[in-house]
Amino acid sequence: MRLPPAIIPQTEEVLREILRFTGPADVTLSRYFKDHPRLGGRERGVIAEAVYGLLRNRTVYTNFAESGAGSQMRRMALLGLMDAVGIEPIAGLTDEETEWLTRTSQIDRTQLPLVMRTNLPPWLFDKLVERYGEEQTLALADAMNQQAPLDLRVNALTADRDAVIAELAQAPILCEPTPYAPLGLRVIKKPALQNLPLFKSGAIEVQDEGSQLLAQVVGAKRGEMVVDFCAGAGGKTLALGAGMRNTGRLYAFDVSEKRLAKLKPRLARSGLSNVHPVLIAHENDAKVKRLAGKIDRVLVDAPCSGLGTLRRNPDTKWRQTPEGVVEMHAKQVAILGSASRLVKAGGRLVYGTCSFLNEENEDVIAEFLAAFPDFSLVPMKDVLAEQKIALEMGDYLKLMPHVHQTDGFFAAVMERKK
Repeated sequence: MRLPPAIIPQTEEVLREILRFTGPADVTLSRYFKDHPRLGGRERGVIAEAVYGLLRNRTVYTNFAESGAGSQMRRMALLGLMDAVGIEPIAGLTDEETEWLTRTSQIDRTQLPLVMRTNLPPWLFDKLVERYGEEQTLALADAMNQQAPLDLRVNALTADRDAVIAELAQAPILCEPTPYAPLGLRVIKKPALQNLPLFKSGAIEVQDEGSQLLAQVVGAKRGEMVVDFCAGAGGKTLALGAGMRNTGRLYAFDVSEKRLAKLKPRLARSGLSNVHPVLIAHENDAKVKRLAGKIDRVLVDAPCSGLGTLRRNPDTKWRQTPEGVVEMHAKQVAILGSASRLVKAGGRLVYGTCSFLNEENEDVIAEFLAAFPDFSLVPMKDVLAEQKIALEMGDYLKLMPHVHQTDGFFAAVMERKK
């Protein structure tokens, strides 16, 4: 089925806006679709796929777009559309453009130079090669250039995983248990979930398996006092609350009123009554200080570069900078230090990021332990054994897209000495 000729200038227009990198690509794309209500569902899907394809493969596309006729932005849009739907459905091409796209489509991308194949900015490519070597970096980059699967978490308060699989099959939505998270499901395709009774009743929540595992290593138990220090929209908060069987007290702290507002409808669906969302001004807010030394477990899912989520947010690698990572490190150390004051003697502090950079992970933990000698590292292999999670890890949880099929996640567990 041919696409309308307007699809080319429309893709070009939204692409020009997104490549300014003034904000997240998904926000810019949503705003564009809102401003163009006459766009049909198919056109929206094709434009989104073309844009995300370009963000994933920007280095290759930029190189290819050095040839051909017309403006470079049009050529970039055409490459995105070709990768999304092929050449035949694109209406409005000149003969020269058709010939150029045909020629370009025949290039064997596996023969391109390594830095181009990875489609990473040079600073990030160099960092990863230094840490993992060229072969592993290519495998990691290839995995991050794929679309992420849709993972769900079953709400153990109200549902059973096998029963949910059976009910989804009636929809029909096919899914399978995730390999590591005991309440996770991986959906084979990406259906709309919002109108499903299972979703409306809070029996399922969308959550990457890596994020589920991070919540699980917190090990929150019935009747405990727990703090999710950077709760955001509350995916991990809901998992923690269900793990506590809706008992005890779970504080969801965040500095963003907008993010906490997104938690409220999810909280209402979940059936949890032990969660207390709290808006804080900063990590040293008086509301935080009041709980000093009283909390059994604190999760710090720290603000980070987000480079572990490139399967979902490919624009992040182009928006992030080495200077931004340095600033992030300082912020992470400060937040972890403030959060640690909440932990009571014998309590646990869990630090996590969706990044695979040392500066945001191991280096933060080393700096924290040097400054806070009353905390000691609990090896992740011991934590995973406690939680009966069949994963081979050393001192830290390190989840990688090309190895574990999750987003890139890091976690460390520390205990305050008694």
